[in-house]
Parts: sequence; structure tokens; C-alpha cells
Amino acid sequence: MARAQLEPRADRQVFELPLEVKPEHIDENGHVNNVVYVGWLQDAGTAHWNASFDEDTRTRWSWVGVRHEIDYFRPLMPDATGVKARTWVGEPQGPRFNRFVRIEDGEGRLCAQGVTEWVLVDAKTMRPHRIPADMLPAFQR
Repeated sequence: MARAQLEPRADRQVFELPLEVKPEHIDENGHVNNVVYVGWLQDAGTAHWNASFDEDTRTRWSWVGVRHEIDYFRPLMPDATGVKARTWVGEPQGPRFNRFVRIEDGEGRLCAQGVTEWVLVDAKTMRPHRIPADMLPAFQR
């Protein structure tokens, strides 16, 4: 069954993160192991957050991933270079955001895509908190 490829909405900021394929990422099938992609989804979201908000904001708030979904399209081999993650967020739902990530090879071909559901929490209490309206413009174009 063919899966639709994720494409960012025109009104969303797209953040790019270069990724490195390391020897320890390669599994017995000779390509990047599926578990590595989960880490890359988290790395992309965290890097976007860190690049978009100041230290005070990042100290006050934190994000917790509560669900990951990944589709694989083509394997990344040990010699892959130029790999990158492209990420953007969907609509806020109270304390939740879906974050979309495309993992592309050096030629821009889609290798995998994923959606992570993130929940904003107060960093001290770890209790969920509605995403503040003043946070939203950082994710928009």
C-alpha cells in the first residue's frame, strides 16, 4: 500500500537538521537500523525547539514525546552522506502538537517520514500545559 508523502504546510516554518550516518547505526541488514530513526525524530524536534526559543523559555517549558509513527521508503546505507531531517509542526491541540519529520538522503529523496505527538509540560512540575499563544509564531512562516 502506497503511503502519502508528508509535505509541510505553506504557513509552517521548516527546520532542517543535518544527520550523520555512523557505523553503530548500521544493522545486520547493512543499512541504518529502524531504532535510529526514532532518535532522529527526537533530535530534529529538540534542535528545532532549541533554535527557536531562548534559554529562559526552554528552562520554563519542556516537551515529552508520547507517540511515534514512522514510515520507511528507502534504506540509508553505511556510506550515505548529506542526510537531513526536515521538520515542522501541525495544529496545537491544547498541550499537544504533532511534529512531522522527513528524513532525506543527499539527493533529496525521501527515505523515511514520521509523526511524533509531543506534549508541552511545565519543566518543574512536569504537568501538561496548554501551548501559549505567544509561542505559536515561532513555528509559522
